[in-house]
Amino acid sequence: MPRSLFLLGLLTGLTLSLASLSTALFAASVREKRRIARARAAQGLGGRRARRFTAGREDGEESGSESESGEEEKWEVIEVRKGEVVRGVQGAIGNTPLIRIASLSRLTGCDILGKAEFLNPGGSPKDRVALQILNDAERSGQLHPRTNSCVFEGSVGSTGISLAMLARAKGYRCSIVMPDDVAREKKEMLAALGAELRAVRPRAIADPAHFVNEARRLAQTFGGANGTLLAGPGAHGHQEEEEEEAEGEKSEGQAKPGAAVVVSSTATGGAEEGADALSEKPRGFFADQFESESNFRAHYRGTGPEIWRQTGGMIDAFVCGAGTGGTLAGVSRFLKRKSRGAVHVVLADPQGSGLFNKVKHGVVYSHTEAEGTRRRHQTDTVVEGIGLNRLTHNFAHALPATDDAERVLDQEAVAMSRWLVQEDGLFLGSSSAVNLVAAVRVAQKLKLAQQQSERRGGGEDKEAATTPPTVVTLLCDSGARHLSRFWNDEALAQLGLHATADMHWLFPDGGADV
Repeated sequence: MPRSLFLLGLLTGLTLSLASLSTALFAASVREKRRIARARAAQGLGGRRARRFTAGREDGEESGSESESGEEEKWEVIEVRKGEVVRGVQGAIGNTPLIRIASLSRLTGCDILGKAEFLNPGGSPKDRVALQILNDAERSGQLHPRTNSCVFEGSVGSTGISLAMLARAKGYRCSIVMPDDVAREKKEMLAALGAELRAVRPRAIADPAHFVNEARRLAQTFGGANGTLLAGPGAHGHQEEEEEEAEGEKSEGQAKPGAAVVVSSTATGGAEEGADALSEKPRGFFADQFESESNFRAHYRGTGPEIWRQTGGMIDAFVCGAGTGGTLAGVSRFLKRKSRGAVHVVLADPQGSGLFNKVKHGVVYSHTEAEGTRRRHQTDTVVEGIGLNRLTHNFAHALPATDDAERVLDQEAVAMSRWLVQEDGLFLGSSSAVNLVAAVRVAQKLKLAQQQSERRGGGEDKEAATTPPTVVTLLCDSGARHLSRFWNDEALAQLGLHATADMHWLFPDGGADV
C-alpha cells in the first residue's frame, strides 16, 4: 500500500510539472508573437501581417496615456539598442526604414511601401554603391587610402556626391564630371564636399566628350606622360575576360577586372619599382558605376536582403527605376531567388528613356531616337537619376528578373511629388516620384486581379485572396536636391509642366478608399 501511494504521488508530481512547463512555454510563445506583432506594426504593415499596437495593459505593461477625449492614444515602440555605435559615416549607410505610404495605400487598397534610401548619409542609395566600389578596389589592391590618390567618376549627381563623401572619409581626392544641365544644388553639394567638378555639355555616349568618357580619360591620364597605366585598355598584362553570370556570390570583395576598370599611377617604373613603392604612389581610379559589378553586388547583398527581412518575405511586387541598372538588378535578382520567382518585378521608366522598350519589346529605343527628333539631351526629361538609352552591364543583369515595365511622364511625376507633400508630408525628388507612380499602377493591377479571383471563389488560399497585396519601391532622392528644377514651379512652366497635386488621372474613380 505505501508503495502504491508513493507511485501515485510520483505520477501526480510529474503530471503537475509537465503541466507547469507547458503553461510556461505557451506564455512565452504568446509573448513572442505579441513582440513580433508590435515590431511589424511599427513598420506600418497591415492586413494579416500585423496589427496596430494600442498602449494598454499587455504582458504586464503599464496602461498608455489618455487624450483629452479620454481615449487611449496609440503609440509605437522605437527600439534603440544600448551601446549601438557605428564607425564613421560608412557605418551609417544602409538599414534604411521601410515607410508605408498612407495615402497611396488607402487609395489602392494595397500596402505601398517605400524604402527610404534618401535617409542614407549621402542622401541616396548610391552611398551603398560608392562604398562597395571603394571597398572592392581596396581589397583588390587597386586603391590604397591616404596616398593622395584620386577617384574619378561621371555622374549626374547622386553617385558623385556619395563618392565625394566617402573619398573624404577614406583619404582620397575625388573628381566628378557631370552634364552642365543638372540641378544647381548637386553642383553646390559636390563643391562643399571638396570634389573637383568639371561640367560638360550633354552628349551621346559614343561621343568621347560624354561625361562618362571624359571621367575615364582623366583617370587614364592621371599618372601623366611618364606615369604607369596599371589597369585598363593598353595596360601591361591586361586581358579581356569572358562574361560571367553574376549571382552576387563571388569571392568576397573581388571586383570583376574587365576592360572597364581603369587605374593609373604616377609611378614611372611600373612594377619594377617594387610593390611597396608602387602602392604608396598616388593613383587615378575610374569608379565606373555603370559597368562595375560592385554596383550590382551592393544591392544584392544589402538592399535586397533588407527589404526581404523588413517585409518578412511578404512582398508581391518590387518596382524600381534604372539609371545604371544596379539597384534594379541587385534587388530583383535577390528577391526572385528568395521567393522562388514569386515576386513580380517592374521597371519604372521616365519619358524619353529607351529601357521601357527594352523590357517590353527587346529593343533599346525611344521616340527621341527617331530621325529628325533627336534633342540636345537624349532622355529629354526633367527627371534626373534614372532613364537611359543604352544597355549597361548592370542593367543586363536586371533583364532576366524584370517582368514588366511602366512608363511615367514628367507631368505625372510632378503631380505625384506635390501630392506626397500635401497628403503624406514626404518631400521627395523626381526619381522617387516616378517610382511611386509606377508602384500605384502595379498595385492597381494586383488589386484588380485579386478582386477577380475573389469573385471566382478565391481558389484554395482564401486568406491570400483577401490580404492586401504589398508593393515595395525605392524612395531614392529628397526634394532638397531638386529645388532649382523639379521643385521650381517657374522652371517647370518653361517646360510646359504644371505644378499641381491633381491625381484624377491616376485615380479617376476616387480610388479604393479602404
